Amino acid sequence: PLLPLLMLLLGRPGRGAPGQGAGTWYRFARLPYPQDQLFLHDTFPDGFLWGAGSAAYQTEGGWRQGGKGASVWDTFSHRPATPSGAAPPGPVGGDVASDSYNNLFRDVEGLRRLGVSHYRFSLSWSRLLPNGTEPVNPAGLAHYGRLLLRLRQLGVEPVVTLYHWDLPQALQDAFGGWASPVLPQLFRDYAELCFRHFGGQVRYWLTMDNPYVVAWHGYGTGRLPPGVQGGPRLGYLAAHHLLQAHAKVWHLYNDRFRPTQRGKVSIALGSHWIKPLRMTEKNIKECQKSLDFVLGWFAKPIFIDGDYPESMKSNLSSLLPEFSEVEKEYIKGTADFFALSFGATLSFQLLDSHMKFQQLESISLRQLLYWINSEYNNPQIFIVENSWFVSGTTKRDDAKYMYYLKKFIMETLKAIRYDGVNVFGYTVWSLLDGFEWHRGYSIRRGLFYVDFQSHDKKLMPKSSVLFYQKLIEKNGFPPLPENQPIEGIFPCGFAWGVVDNYIQVDTTPAQFLDSSVYVWDVHQTKKLIKVDGVYTSKRKRHCVDFAAIRLQISLLQEMHVTHFHFSLKWSSILPLGNLSLINHTLVHYYQCFASELLRVNITPVVALWQPMIDNQELPVSLAKYGAWENTETVQAFVEYARFCFTSLGDHVKFWITMNEPSVKNLTYTAGHNLLKAHAKVWHLYDKEFRRSQKGRISIALQADWVEPACPFSRNDQEVADRILEFDIGWLAEPIFGNGDYPEVMRAWLHRINSVDLYNFHLPHFSEEEKKLIQGSFDFFALSHYTTTLVGSEKEDAVKYDHYLEVQMINDITWLHSPSRAAVVPWGLRKLLTWVKSKYGDVPIYVMANGIDDDHNMVHDKLRVYFIQNYINEALKAYTLDTVNLQGYFVYSFNDKTAPKYGLYSYIANRYEPKPSMKHYREIIDNNGFPGPETRELLCPEEVAPCAECHFFRTRKSLLAFISFVFVAFVVTIFFITYYSKRVERRYK
Repeated sequence: PLLPLLMLLLGRPGRGAPGQGAGTWYRFARLPYPQDQLFLHDTFPDGFLWGAGSAAYQTEGGWRQGGKGASVWDTFSHRPATPSGAAPPGPVGGDVASDSYNNLFRDVEGLRRLGVSHYRFSLSWSRLLPNGTEPVNPAGLAHYGRLLLRLRQLGVEPVVTLYHWDLPQALQDAFGGWASPVLPQLFRDYAELCFRHFGGQVRYWLTMDNPYVVAWHGYGTGRLPPGVQGGPRLGYLAAHHLLQAHAKVWHLYNDRFRPTQRGKVSIALGSHWIKPLRMTEKNIKECQKSLDFVLGWFAKPIFIDGDYPESMKSNLSSLLPEFSEVEKEYIKGTADFFALSFGATLSFQLLDSHMKFQQLESISLRQLLYWINSEYNNPQIFIVENSWFVSGTTKRDDAKYMYYLKKFIMETLKAIRYDGVNVFGYTVWSLLDGFEWHRGYSIRRGLFYVDFQSHDKKLMPKSSVLFYQKLIEKNGFPPLPENQPIEGIFPCGFAWGVVDNYIQVDTTPAQFLDSSVYVWDVHQTKKLIKVDGVYTSKRKRHCVDFAAIRLQISLLQEMHVTHFHFSLKWSSILPLGNLSLINHTLVHYYQCFASELLRVNITPVVALWQPMIDNQELPVSLAKYGAWENTETVQAFVEYARFCFTSLGDHVKFWITMNEPSVKNLTYTAGHNLLKAHAKVWHLYDKEFRRSQKGRISIALQADWVEPACPFSRNDQEVADRILEFDIGWLAEPIFGNGDYPEVMRAWLHRINSVDLYNFHLPHFSEEEKKLIQGSFDFFALSHYTTTLVGSEKEDAVKYDHYLEVQMINDITWLHSPSRAAVVPWGLRKLLTWVKSKYGDVPIYVMANGIDDDHNMVHDKLRVYFIQNYINEALKAYTLDTVNLQGYFVYSFNDKTAPKYGLYSYIANRYEPKPSMKHYREIIDNNGFPGPETRELLCPEEVAPCAECHFFRTRKSLLAFISFVFVAFVVTIFFITYYSKRVERRYK
């Protein structure tokens, strides 16, 4: 149902024309959020082409084999190292590279394993024509003939590039390369040789790859071969000749070879994507200009009118060569499809900064596809090169590469399904690791790993191979049962709650608690005047005196929640950390708040302690002297808990000892003491308060899910398991498991202490302490906010944890909040099933689950999506996985106490419900997601607990005596009245 709705909202592009691409930025700025950014579970059109590619110089090697001549890249790579630094260790240029020249069948076997429909590769001009012109090299013809034969045997369609940057050095020496007007004709002659020898086996031809890079960096900046620093004028002249050369080859094929070979010819054009610094008309014009100067430079002459973009002509004046009218007609229309190259070669690499025109470079393939569609009259688009890269040290678990691939393919699918762009094929770059041009061997872009130092250069599949292989098999991302929402409801008594870390405390006394006497000056000032020395008797404080409580309770009632979770402030209740100084006013406030919650049928869920930034929310005297590293804090916590149970226990039946203790900021000694403090408090409640107060108590742990970045990698799975034990198991295993720390933690710490000379030691519990801690729970409470991907390969030093040897990875197809928190609803379900598998059928409460916004109501739509889908995943865990889930709490109550996370905004001293609050209320009212076939659940009416009844329960003897006196009084009055009437009648 989402797809037709989005198509209706977005509309389809009309007939394209130069300049119409400018509408792309406006269009994508108003897409429905977050629906348009959701992962699209759908497939590509039938017959869609899936392939992989490579370039001759990057992978072939064999630079002196089989009669091959030198290319400009051979010469460029063999230059001596610059004085600024020595040459990097390892192979030199593409001399050997992946050695594909000697491993043709190895490469083709990789294609067979992938299951691709096509293979894009380039012919080496200098291998076929060592001098760039006659004579022909028979060994070169035989080599490519063998490759084409093997591809035909496997049913793989060849997509052949005539020229991928490796110009014969002889042509550069003799004529000056593409700076010479002679080159177009020589290129035509070379193409004729290729069409004549190979055309019967090739349906798709590309004349050349990314002419922008060849012209601008080969002849303008000199960054790439042949390294001519000719400035802009020579760069534009080289491009002029490249366009003429392409047109000559297209006309050659069209006139002489198409009738018999029936193939198609195009040119592979590379591009970046650019977005405006701010959405202004001026900035959008600059973005349009940026694309004109890179992609439009070649695309407009070929696909529109044979001439350069107007923005180039008006800005460059005499620098830009001119086409005659005859040449314009000759160049116009010389492409049978639009062949697009997009990715790491150009984006953020070879795009000159001045061609960004002070705007922001981006990697949105989808928006580029839409721009091409609008600008060049809805062409058929063949993506002939696309991917990203990983570090040169990354071996086979290439998670970063895989998730970029996933992003680009997803954007292509959306361009087809949502935007009506006619994309008919996709090519991953590249089939195997090779020489990456100006980056050398410092990065890798292959699906298959190649050890460049090895002799045999075996291809080893990376994780991306398995990903791409499965994607091809399924022709996209078809909907799966686990991706679909389910219908159903939660059980009777399910706890629907909301969280406020610390409730708004306002103990300002109401005016009627003032014992002073005032006189109203009705004649002059019209104000109340205090009468000195005159006082009335003070009355007892009542809960109604706190106006702040009434407001918060009314908001909670409006939400229809059954539970409200908040934390007490230890440092405020006992400022000195002991009972010598008690903030009785605050305690009374908490008592009132809890009793008022009960009065309106909302169960208070109260945490004794929650760490915050200031002194970890510990009393200063404890924070000063080691905090949780000091064993005295343990005993102080027990005494504090006893006081809270005594003062608040009649109103609170749902206790949390510690809420979300942060393991990221916890030493092993502090965690050790924290566990002992929790266990002692649990046993204190169990022995001294449970019988009379009849409550429950446990600890609430922060538990974000951790997923292996490469789902097919055993190494990544081991890393994910390790992180889960360090993040959750550290505190959970002693309580809910065997009474001791996870074995994974002990083994890992032993390993790194012995190998890496760390000095991290996990304390040991005595047998008595194990018995104390094990089983100290009534339920498993967890807070869950997001899911993290982890890998074993070090890729990004900033996000690499050396201590745990884990690389944090980002799936860029996931939704993210303004603070970059990933929205991954299925992570909650996985977490809940993990808890069940590890700790049995323990009752589980999701005590906090929420996401931020940026005070923009647009982002509250993300929270609506978040709540809807996370709760639905919780329902799957309860219904399908039989997890004993008993409650769910949204974080957070309001923006005043938790800015950007609230269900209520707080602006100008007013609380306003956000749409997400109303959506959550609807889910609560339905107790989930009932459907037409959902059975009605008849739940018994719950009687609200009476907080005031405690007064009567504890004074039974007094009540009995008062009852006796009352009855005796009534009987006495009755007898007096009775006998009085008899006496009156007797006298009458």
